[in-house]
Amino acid sequence: MGFIKEPEGVDFVIQSKPLTKKQEKELSDFIAKRKLDIKKKSKIGTYPQQRV
Repeated sequence: MGFIKEPEGVDFVIQSKPLTKKQEKELSDFIAKRKLDIKKKSKIGTYPQQRV
């Protein structure tokens, strides 16, 4: 995927609608859950550690 070049004299502006309280909570909960999942997976590791 590449960048979209703005033609001269034209500005592309993206404005999002504000989130509702329900949407904010759902997004916050999703992010928190993903962070925990990633943290758990990183603790498991791919290779067994050898103690010397």
